[in-house]
Amino acid sequence: MDKVAQATRDIGSRLRSARIGAGVTLAAVARQAGLSESFLSRLERGQAVASIANLIQLAEALGLGLHELFQSDSAPARTRVAVHRADGGLKGVAATGYRFRHLGGGAPLDRLEVFHLVFPRAKGMPATVSHPGQEHCYVLSGEVLFHVDGEQHRLKPGDGILIDSQLPHRAENAGRGQAHVLMTVARPAEATDVPDWWHLATSTEKEKAKP
Repeated sequence: MDKVAQATRDIGSRLRSARIGAGVTLAAVARQAGLSESFLSRLERGQAVASIANLIQLAEALGLGLHELFQSDSAPARTRVAVHRADGGLKGVAATGYRFRHLGGGAPLDRLEVFHLVFPRAKGMPATVSHPGQEHCYVLSGEVLFHVDGEQHRLKPGDGILIDSQLPHRAENAGRGQAHVLMTVARPAEATDVPDWWHLATSTEKEKAKP
């Protein structure tokens, strides 16, 4: 089995485990995520590939951090010390071209979650998103165009942007090659549960998976 097929099966298995663990039906999760029940069923069996937008919707519906769909180890209640090494590698999101590396945070009692994101050439987030908290994005290489609440901000290496995450926002690769971004997400202080990383703000830009 090739790596993409294995990753697809692993994601499907984790989605199914999370859904069963939460005690919710296939139909309920599909409805909340704006997907068809048949597509979600095939996805759980590893017979379909989800877009990044689909995974964001499903992670939100199941109360997961997006990174939890790509790792099998359960996180502690609060991160005490976490070291990441330079050779940790990046994980791909099947069929999207995106790659990411979860650098730390995201446990139920953590306030922060940190990611290394790689935007593929000429690709952007397919939907405008909104969620509680704040986030900071620091461009390591390449160029990224951020759309925030109707305004555009073009960032080059060494530039960064701090966003009130409740404002509608999305990002796209504005350069000729890949763009690498260090992203830090902070949930609001009053939050007591696992933060939703992204929440789709507009229904018109959702990617609708069809059976």
